[in-house]
Amino acid sequence: MAEDLTITASTDKAEQYRSLIPQINALINGEPDLVANLANICAALKEQFKWFWIGFYLVKDNKLVLGPFQGPVACTRIGLGKGVCGAAWQQAETLVVANVNEFPGHIACSSLSQSEIVVPLFHGGKVIAVLDADSEALAHFDETDARYLEQIVKLVNFK
Repeated sequence: MAEDLTITASTDKAEQYRSLIPQINALINGEPDLVANLANICAALKEQFKWFWIGFYLVKDNKLVLGPFQGPVACTRIGLGKGVCGAAWQQAETLVVANVNEFPGHIACSSLSQSEIVVPLFHGGKVIAVLDADSEALAHFDETDARYLEQIVKLVNFK
């Protein structure tokens, strides 16, 4: 298991992800504990990208329940179809929102959050969690983030 990250200073976002993905894989490979792995993924992404907030919500009792995260305190429970996280869960697809203030039903855990990306995690064909990242900048996330974050969540082993 790797315990240190090599942070890539490149301004090329894709290059940063390409450097980070094998490091995340090394962090979680062989570790059977889901919470530990989700926590390390959050920490690695926060260190590399310095996003305002990054975390996981886990599907429990038909709600998204806050899991491991990095950043300020967050909403604890989110209903199906509610906010960006609930919408990504309901639609079972990645959502990139350039301006959260224009997203119908946005849940404002923090007024500082301006853009967001939510990536569902699948197990057995069902969404069992979502990865949520927020930025203080408008239009911060794009298809590059979506593509690489989808690769990262596929590394998670749900046993």
